[in-house]
Amino acid sequence: MPSTTVYNMAGEAVEKLELSEQVFGVTPNVAVLHQVVTAQLVNRRQGNASTKTRSEVAGGGRKPYKQKGTGRARQGSTRAPQFRHGGNVFGPKPRKYHHDVPKKMRRLAIKSALSDKVANEQLIVLKDLTLEAPRTKEMLALLDNLLLSGKRVLMMLPKRDENIVLSTRNIPSAKVQHVASINVVELLKHDCVIMSKKTVRWIELVFGEGLSAEEASQKIAAELDEEAIASEQSEEVEELTEAAVAEATGEGDTDDQEQESETEATTDGGEE
Repeated sequence: MPSTTVYNMAGEAVEKLELSEQVFGVTPNVAVLHQVVTAQLVNRRQGNASTKTRSEVAGGGRKPYKQKGTGRARQGSTRAPQFRHGGNVFGPKPRKYHHDVPKKMRRLAIKSALSDKVANEQLIVLKDLTLEAPRTKEMLALLDNLLLSGKRVLMMLPKRDENIVLSTRNIPSAKVQHVASINVVELLKHDCVIMSKKTVRWIELVFGEGLSAEEASQKIAAELDEEAIASEQSEEVEELTEAAVAEATGEGDTDDQEQESETEATTDGGEE
């Protein structure tokens, strides 16, 4: 079973993470990768290039000269293709370049790309990918800690984080996108992929367990909310514990002071 190291924001190894065999342990299928990449690039084309034929070019309605007696080749219009300002013969016309790829092939291509990243140690998993404030300096420090400065890096988030987006926006070699926008071209174009443990969980839910992107996002959001509630409760428990300890310490000090005052009073009475 494939596995990877989980790092913290300081670049220190924290734990080992076992990855799904059917998502991150697939043998890359080069033929499928090529077909999916080609289709994705082709589907970006607008297909609105257009040229005019001789019937669409303005002018040329009059015969340029008489049919016979000039010694020249007969011509019926000055907008014929051989003339300057004439029409185009086999020029492009608006058309659709769209190419459909089966869903199973698209998913196999993404699995192949992810498996290749894991095999070449180009997948960096962080325990938490968060920043308290949008600062490019802190993001550059993170990339330095992970030894990724100067490399093309793709960061995938399970939930939009404005601090991460704004901190990365001014770094030419880094790009941030939601994990729901995962695609083969971006995975292959970047040298390394950075994602949090929740992002890995989202990918395994979608490409391993067959959930839809919306269902996986809802499930991850619910898990994040549960973790937030649990952390708040733990903080409240710690505060209550500290308060109880402080009260107990204060009562103990009060009892000691009372005992000392009683002792002093007894001593003063004996001396009298």
